[in-house]
Amino acid sequence: MKRVAGLFLIFVLTFALILPAESIRAATNGTMMQYFEWYLPNDGQHWNKMKNDAAYLSGSGITAVWIPPAYKGNGQADVGYGAYDLYDLGEFNQKGTVRTKYGTKSELISAISSLHGQGINVYGDVVMNHKGGADFTEDVKAVEVNRDNRNQEVSGEYTIKAWTGFTFPGRGNTHSSFKWNWYHFDGTDWDESRKLQNKIYKFRGTGKAWDWEVATEYGNYDYLMYADVDYDHPDVVNEMKRWGTWYANTLNLDGFRIDAAKHIKHSFLGDWVQSVRTSTGKEMFTVAEYWQNNLGSLENYLNKSGNNHSVFDVPLHYNFQAASSQGGYYDMRNLLNGTVASKVPTRAVTFVDNHDTQPGQALESTVQTWFKPLAYSFILTREAGYPNVFYGDIYGTKGTSGREIPSLKSKIDPLLKARKDFAYGAQRDYIDHQDVIGWTREGNTEKSKSGLATLITDGPGGSKRMYVGTRNAGEVWYDLTGNRTDKVTIGSDGWATFNVNGGSASVYVQQ
Repeated sequence: MKRVAGLFLIFVLTFALILPAESIRAATNGTMMQYFEWYLPNDGQHWNKMKNDAAYLSGSGITAVWIPPAYKGNGQADVGYGAYDLYDLGEFNQKGTVRTKYGTKSELISAISSLHGQGINVYGDVVMNHKGGADFTEDVKAVEVNRDNRNQEVSGEYTIKAWTGFTFPGRGNTHSSFKWNWYHFDGTDWDESRKLQNKIYKFRGTGKAWDWEVATEYGNYDYLMYADVDYDHPDVVNEMKRWGTWYANTLNLDGFRIDAAKHIKHSFLGDWVQSVRTSTGKEMFTVAEYWQNNLGSLENYLNKSGNNHSVFDVPLHYNFQAASSQGGYYDMRNLLNGTVASKVPTRAVTFVDNHDTQPGQALESTVQTWFKPLAYSFILTREAGYPNVFYGDIYGTKGTSGREIPSLKSKIDPLLKARKDFAYGAQRDYIDHQDVIGWTREGNTEKSKSGLATLITDGPGGSKRMYVGTRNAGEVWYDLTGNRTDKVTIGSDGWATFNVNGGSASVYVQQ
């Protein structure tokens, strides 16, 4: 743990470099919120809700929101990941609708303006791996590949009818005249002429091959779904860079969340981020969703993409899930093992759950409800990482009868306050017990009354003597979460004993 603690001290010196500009000006810790869950109602009111929520978000300490894909998908109910037209933000009558699931373009722009008015940055979700809902099929020469090893061809070449023609008749040439045809893609999983399932087709043609470097799962994990975009095609590269700048400027975005990064040519993503930054003249904080529970793979992605953006700390999420499901027998000293936060803290976006891990979704690995306050205490009161709070944990989720996530707003709001007002200064770790672990922050002179002491346990509870600094000597601290009612007086030597209930979290701050 000594090496990890050292990394955290380095991180505190560099953290401001990756945070939104308004966070630096206000000397306030940066906190992101994923402002959606998978099963939001298809009522077109989400952008309006976000607009009306701006004051609450700002007051609670949220400094940035990650919004869902804002462009037209396969239909009105599309969550956004079946991306059809990246230039249609709820403006044109396409796929049977003008608005998206979330509302219209004008409502979105109004919501972003309100968020900016409250000092909150906005990060757009970027779906660049594939396109869905094509306007027509094309005859394409292709070969079948082994689903478990996409480098292995299992058929001869033959012609399929692939959904690869995108002309966007409802939009025409507004915003962009680029039209997509089969040669802009690498493959698909549907032959309309035969309607055969469970096959993956790799297109044949000059220079056609799966993109590289991508994740090595299934031999080559370029192909995920729909029509797979070919980032070896120069016209595609130029168009997507142009779109990124258009998207950022049109919505006045402050950054991006990149979807399905492990399926996209890593060097292209690094180039794309830099291109948009150069074109817009903005920092454009960017985090990639590289979904793999393996620190080495995440480090490789960061290196191959130019080390110019961040990744979600997937291993930390899985550590939280494991701790929540082992009935109190998880060794809490292992929470940081193999995590981005422990190895590359300046590139770690930490989170507890998201729209993919929630019940009923493809990557379902939901952290059990009882453990979530512990996990949020961990990501919100420590130095390492840029924490992301899930909309579904604040407001609850829908759509999976009997397994929905309940609203934990009353549990998370005090932890957001702890991060906003108290989680500053040097950190000391007491991650030295299988059940009860803790850490302290000594506070600083810039934030009045800052400093805190956090304890979390998956066991029967207990206490820990921890150092919070002589600058806090004589102060009376209380548990901001309300889980404990006892007060703690900091000794003249800066030490005090703090308590925590069983299966619980406590965050002590100055009264």
